[in-house]
Amino acid sequence: MTRLFGYVDVTDFSFLAAVLCIIFNPLFWNVVARWEHKTRKLSRAFGSPYVACYCLGTTVLLLNFLRSHCFTQAMLRQPKMERLDCLEAYYVGLVILGIGIIFVLSSFHALGFIGTYLGDYFGILKEARVTKFPFNVLDNPMYWGSTANYLGWSIMNASPTGLMLTIIVALTYTVAIVFEEPFTEEIYRQKALKSKKNK
Repeated sequence: MTRLFGYVDVTDFSFLAAVLCIIFNPLFWNVVARWEHKTRKLSRAFGSPYVACYCLGTTVLLLNFLRSHCFTQAMLRQPKMERLDCLEAYYVGLVILGIGIIFVLSSFHALGFIGTYLGDYFGILKEARVTKFPFNVLDNPMYWGSTANYLGWSIMNASPTGLMLTIIVALTYTVAIVFEEPFTEEIYRQKALKSKKNK
């Protein structure tokens, strides 16, 4: 970590923009989704929880594209690490990136658009929580797959800036999970209680 600081200018605008995007994105979707769960104002405004969820999901997608753009710009504006600037490291990064893509795409396939983009906060619940691949391999595979994507991309570009930003991505997702998992579990617990009462 100390070595990374020797390469990274943390006062550079592109680095600060990337950090802001990394932290803002999960903060945004968690705040908006919890507000929707509490008030249902988005569902009422759009006339349907499905339309509201698609709108939020599209917004999150665009924010993620912006985050990736800022991440890449921050890497390109700062020096490379000589030890990583070789063909072997490039291929290691490529493999990690490939694993990340598999986890992200398989998570999306298992959850669908609405499941991926917080449909349960809109009252659109699945019969049960998804447990098939990749959820039977690790928890929160979308988050860790995304983190692997950034790690692999950073190694491919021999970028200490990218590695530092990847650490921030991992820490941000870890904090998001701490808040999201209990909330989601409570939503499904309430669903199970309602189902028992209706029987």
